Amino acid sequence: MDYNKIFNQFNGLNILIIGDVMIDSYMWGRVDRISPEAPVPIATITSVEDRLGGAANVALNIRAMGANPILCSVVGSDPKSKLLLSLMKKLDMDNEGIYFSKSRPTTVKTRIIGNKVQMLRVDQEISDCLEEKDEINFIKTIKDIIETKNIDAIIFQDYDKGVITQNTIREIVDLANKKGIPTTVDPKKRNFLAYKNVTLFKPNLKELKEGLKIDFDLPTIDNLVDASNLLQHKLNADMIFVTLSEYGVFIADYKKTKNNMVIIPAHQRAISDVSGAGDTVISIATLCLAIKLPFKSIAEISNLAGGLVCEQVGVVPIDKELLLSEVENKL
Repeated sequence: MDYNKIFNQFNGLNILIIGDVMIDSYMWGRVDRISPEAPVPIATITSVEDRLGGAANVALNIRAMGANPILCSVVGSDPKSKLLLSLMKKLDMDNEGIYFSKSRPTTVKTRIIGNKVQMLRVDQEISDCLEEKDEINFIKTIKDIIETKNIDAIIFQDYDKGVITQNTIREIVDLANKKGIPTTVDPKKRNFLAYKNVTLFKPNLKELKEGLKIDFDLPTIDNLVDASNLLQHKLNADMIFVTLSEYGVFIADYKKTKNNMVIIPAHQRAISDVSGAGDTVISIATLCLAIKLPFKSIAEISNLAGGLVCEQVGVVPIDKELLLSEVENKL
């Protein structure tokens, strides 16, 4: 398989990303003493960095692979939204899909890192579902983009922060299916079983068990096949793709009738930070799906991508050349 040619096919694809965006703020410093006020370490901050996070990190992964991300989300009408827009502008990322709400703040997650170890995370957010007016306007914003642009795939990147509602899911998936646009999902708990008739549904193992209210000790092929079949029965998804952490990934293609399920083992890694790995996996899987790669190749390339970003501290997008090198050496 000519992976260089495959990776070149990603260039210029238009990928619509719907989900909860946030600012990932990092406070880097050193720790060399304990507070006299409480038994907690004192971090002396030496630098602060703000990055795009959440669904915006998916957009960064899409951009890093040479495709064109179109980010659709809801932010507050507050100073932090201006910071988010400025971060998007620096990366030459369009903001036409960003809707401003007066009833909720822009989500910010602040990580305090001392001596290269994450000590604390502080979240500023409202995770209630969108108010009806915001929901209606946000759905219209998304539909207008789908109707006026050539969209190659749509990603639902759900963090349970309230931006993606069941009405949004139903209306956008229906429109995408009518237009023949593949849809992929990185779910969370609230809307887990609302993503009916999508193309690819990608929970992790914990989300799979919680979403289906089932349990098993080890992710054996038999356990995963049973769980996948149950999930597909509820969602009618074309593909079920489950990330298994140190066990690798599982994928099932229900459009195929034979040899349609497989576990791809994980590759040995020096894991530094799993933050953002799911964002990378859904990004790469969507791009592979958009160019119609076989289901096993989708899983293999995405599995490598997720492992690579776990070797770095913090939420960072994939490096295209590094991923290509890994794919060429290991597949």
